[in-house]
Amino acid sequence: MSRVRRREIEEFSVSFLDVICCGFGAIILLLMITKTVEPILLEESAINLEGQIAAREEALFEIRGHITELRRRVADTEDQLDDNLLELVRLNELLTRILGEFQTTQAEAQKASVESSNLAAARQSLTDEMERLLGQGFRRETDLVGGIAVDSEYIIFVIDTSGSMYNGAWPQVLRKVDETLSVYPQVKGIQVMNDMGEYMFGGFQGKWIPDTPARRRSILSTLQNWNAQSNSSPVEGIQEAINTYYDPNKKIGIYVFGDDYSGNSVEEVVDAVDRVNQVDENGRRMVRINAVGFPVHLQRPNARIYRFAALMRELAYRNDGTFVGLSEFQ
Repeated sequence: MSRVRRREIEEFSVSFLDVICCGFGAIILLLMITKTVEPILLEESAINLEGQIAAREEALFEIRGHITELRRRVADTEDQLDDNLLELVRLNELLTRILGEFQTTQAEAQKASVESSNLAAARQSLTDEMERLLGQGFRRETDLVGGIAVDSEYIIFVIDTSGSMYNGAWPQVLRKVDETLSVYPQVKGIQVMNDMGEYMFGGFQGKWIPDTPARRRSILSTLQNWNAQSNSSPVEGIQEAINTYYDPNKKIGIYVFGDDYSGNSVEEVVDAVDRVNQVDENGRRMVRINAVGFPVHLQRPNARIYRFAALMRELAYRNDGTFVGLSEFQ
């Protein structure tokens, strides 16, 4: 009897202790679950995250700005590259054209050199043959240089001062005037007027310019910038030269320089010059008329240059002179 009771008391005691321990553990667990974090720590954490987000957004905007700038630079570089390629193509075409012109010019120069050598040999051979046939003392009876008579004692230049001549042939005009003066080492008088009869030196109007080295230099110097009004018709200049300076006791030669003729009738001009430049009792004209045509319009021929050539050829033929048509600016 006593043994049974003792066992019951022990079992009851163990269960009670288990209950007490479980209750205490539950209380501790509740305390741990219900413990909260202070609010200030959460606010600080949120502020730190917002700062990081703003910094990263700013860095992103900066990167996007760099990308946009780089794209713009790439586009500018591509445009510049296209321009450089176009310029390279243009320069290549220009180089090809220049090389072609150089080769053509070189071939023409070689051809001209060969022709010049042949001409010199022919001239020498002709001279030797003339000396053999005619004797060393033979002299020409005519005073011709390049087909132009240079027996005049007084010379008058009638120069077309129109825009086409001044802008297209003036350096060559200066050379031809200088060459013409060189053909005449010494004359008794010189005069220069334009195709309308306007004098280059107004102080010598109606008078002769004395032939001295200083006067020749002055003529060439003044002629460089002489751009007087002109109508591209030599009629007025020729008439002024003949009417003013004709003298039966003087040998006078007129040199007409021009590139075209603006008039309509060649025959009217020829007849007008015939009336003033009459024939003397010996059948000679009072004044000899020579003419030089400059190749200003040869690249784009028109009726005016053909009329000029026809007019000058007929005037030179009728007035004991020579017409020379230049084919290039040399």
